[in-house]
Amino acid sequence: MGSNCSKDNLSFLKVFGEPVPASRDPKVENPCSTEQSILHKPGYSSKCGPLSNGTVGRRPTLIEPERLKDFGEEDIFNGDVKVYEKKVVESQEFVLMEPPKTRRVSEFRIIPRSPIQYLRFEDISAAAFRIQGEIQKTPCTYSRLSKQYGMEIYLKKEHLHYTGSVKERGAMYLLTSLSQEQQRKGVIVATDCNFSMAVAYHAVELKIPVFVIMPSCCSSPRLRIYRDYGAMVISYGSTNHDSQSHARHLGKDNGYLYLEEDESPAYLAGLGTVGMEIFEQVPKLDAVVVPAAGQYGLLAATAAAIKHLNPHVSVIGIEPDTFPLLLQSLKTDTPIKDMHRNPNRKLYGDLTERSLGVNIFQLAKKLVDKVISVSEEDSLVAMLRFQEFERSTVDTVGAMGLAAILAGQIPQLKGKRVAVVVSSANMELELVRQCMDRALVLDNRVSKFSVQLAEWPGDMAKLLDFLSREDVRLLDVCHRRHSDKSECVSPMGDDGVATHAKNPITWIHCRKRIDPVRLIEW
Repeated sequence: MGSNCSKDNLSFLKVFGEPVPASRDPKVENPCSTEQSILHKPGYSSKCGPLSNGTVGRRPTLIEPERLKDFGEEDIFNGDVKVYEKKVVESQEFVLMEPPKTRRVSEFRIIPRSPIQYLRFEDISAAAFRIQGEIQKTPCTYSRLSKQYGMEIYLKKEHLHYTGSVKERGAMYLLTSLSQEQQRKGVIVATDCNFSMAVAYHAVELKIPVFVIMPSCCSSPRLRIYRDYGAMVISYGSTNHDSQSHARHLGKDNGYLYLEEDESPAYLAGLGTVGMEIFEQVPKLDAVVVPAAGQYGLLAATAAAIKHLNPHVSVIGIEPDTFPLLLQSLKTDTPIKDMHRNPNRKLYGDLTERSLGVNIFQLAKKLVDKVISVSEEDSLVAMLRFQEFERSTVDTVGAMGLAAILAGQIPQLKGKRVAVVVSSANMELELVRQCMDRALVLDNRVSKFSVQLAEWPGDMAKLLDFLSREDVRLLDVCHRRHSDKSECVSPMGDDGVATHAKNPITWIHCRKRIDPVRLIEW
């Protein structure tokens, strides 16, 4: 076997190159040696050949000379080369997408979306059935102002509720929708507003524990009203924000449910019952004028009921021009959270802490036909008209619907049948007196003038005699003897003239009108 191995090795060296000198080490002279020491050399394999220069080598392949044609050597010499095609399967190429180009907002096409069906007529009907035994059905009477303004005006007198506000409807249905466990634990509200009064009264009627957190600036008569209802009143903080934060903290710690005027379906469904009653009480109705105040839930819910019963009836919302939140939101097509305006807190207290919800905005956008803003002066004059023609006292929010008609901002309703919602009548007596005084000035029925009289006896009598001839009634007279000047304050006359003259004769013959001086500083 050893001779055959040596022969094959010599043949391999003869074919592929010069022979390599053999090592003098007797252990490697025989390439077929099977000594144990060779088997333990590093890199050794049982199929490998000997080590020639101390490095690991590949075992020479034992090939017979007559088998050289297997390597294709003769084909190479004769030029007969076989070409084999190999197909290399490449991996799938991933094409990187180009980054999107920057586009302006105006280049995007706005796709109109259908409004959210947040309030259904079935919910309003269920609320009407639920509260019919607890909430009175307020009258919707024909107004004597109809002939004066050329339209049939029907006043939906929601201010006749026990707490003087339409929000009793929503608060009542909201309380009855609570679970028995939550009714047993109780509810808590904060700030002095119509919603808090409605919750306090009806929670006591339903035997639900109720707590009212009031700021320290709240007047004593207002606190007495809540206590007379049977609610537990707690004064905390100097602002409405402090009271609301404390109410949330107490509710979380004691298990009370904190209620606030929001866009919950139960609250809106209760307010929507106004629209159902108006449609039932006024046949052949053409339009409904609704004040948009607070959370605008009354406007949205009333529109949902009216449009379901008769889509051809127009629904018009009225809001103050000092806080046109809904009007600006409709112009920008998105609900605005902050107007950065400060409306008169004495007249529009419910507006200062409110915001427009998304669901109410979608309802108003779909169902309300028009939104109008009225001035504070028009609302005060409307309050005066309620006193004179309806023998009732309402606040500025409740008078906003009639104010839009008095100001002539709805001329398209001439000759039509219109229902006006009178939402509330909660105002302190001192503030009512100030509003009436200012309304008389705005209506050119009270003016202020001053005259200078000489020091002659009988001059004051002459002045009063001239005023009596002009059918003028003096409300107040202030006589000052500083530098021989005197003032007569606040006469009442038919034409409301307010002039400045040096003697009564000039005042009587001077009929020049000037802007009336406001007696009330807000």
